[in-house]
Amino acid sequence: MASLTGARRAVVKVGSALLVDRETGALRADWLRALCDDVAALRQAGTDVVLVSSGSIALGRGALGLGLGALPLEQIQAAAAVGQIRLARAYEEALAPHGLTAAQVLTTLEDSADRRRYLNIRATLSQLLTFGAVPIVNENDTVATDEIRFGDNDRLAAQVAVTVGADVLVLLSDVDGFYSANPAQDPTARRFDVIDRITPEIEAMAGDAGSGLSKGGMKTKLMAARTATGAGCAMAITQGAPLHALRGLGEGAAATWFTPHTDPKAARKAWIAAMKPKGQIHVDDGAARALGQGRSLLPAGVAAVAGRFGRGDPVTVLGPDGAQLALGLTRYTADEAQAIRGIHSSRIEAVLGYPGRAALIHRDDMAT
Repeated sequence: MASLTGARRAVVKVGSALLVDRETGALRADWLRALCDDVAALRQAGTDVVLVSSGSIALGRGALGLGLGALPLEQIQAAAAVGQIRLARAYEEALAPHGLTAAQVLTTLEDSADRRRYLNIRATLSQLLTFGAVPIVNENDTVATDEIRFGDNDRLAAQVAVTVGADVLVLLSDVDGFYSANPAQDPTARRFDVIDRITPEIEAMAGDAGSGLSKGGMKTKLMAARTATGAGCAMAITQGAPLHALRGLGEGAAATWFTPHTDPKAARKAWIAAMKPKGQIHVDDGAARALGQGRSLLPAGVAAVAGRFGRGDPVTVLGPDGAQLALGLTRYTADEAQAIRGIHSSRIEAVLGYPGRAALIHRDDMAT
């Protein structure tokens, strides 16, 4: 069965109801410190951690004295603007004693739908993790409207897990797993320890949101599970209210685990391999040998460029003999690739007039 212990990269979703006191609108500082203690322990064990955290609207409405109940969109956005500062500061202060740097990343549904923005988010999160920072991801509620919203952070967390290639996604919830019925209403409801496949019967068991502060229910968690497991990421639903919930999960606390049928890297490679190429990159002997050793494709090894493609589009990589070596997502447009072909990566800025990425196609974005 999947486990948080030993995970290479984990995404943890934190809901408003866990982070903010419902009655007062105040931050649950003790709970947040315990969470960050657990994050530090995971980092010490070699696990990258990304937090997908709600709470900006809840904190903001408390600060503005808006109280509970429905708010018009402009007040929601105003509350998010006030609360986001408080949320980021709270994480920064809770992680600092462990020597960890908090990084704020705000996104919208449009960012994941647009390939260029998606690649920018992927690159930014990857670099932050390389630097050892802990990204705190939240929907940009100050600008998001219903048409461009994820709608809840369960879906956002699953998308982030796919984006960063996580092997574990944890949804800290107000229940300790997925039940056959609402356990608050049906005493005979049973918790599933493991779900290997989301069947129509499982879907029929899902209920709706139960908290005044959170927007997600079991239906959205099943949607998140489909997204995550389809990309090779295991997902857990577990009770988040107790202090040190992540440590508890690692020690075997009650939870429901959704199992993937592949690993994140293989899933991504398969996704890329199924794409229709929009251009061709011809490489020399040296680049062909480097690709055979699992390396990225650098501009220096490019002999010719064909087709019209944009950044993030799939292109075929061909060897000197015309044989296909790989299919990958290019980090440059066709015009840019043509301009920098054959040159050393250190000269990219001089040629293009702006900084660029060292690799034309990174090995993580390539299926061979």
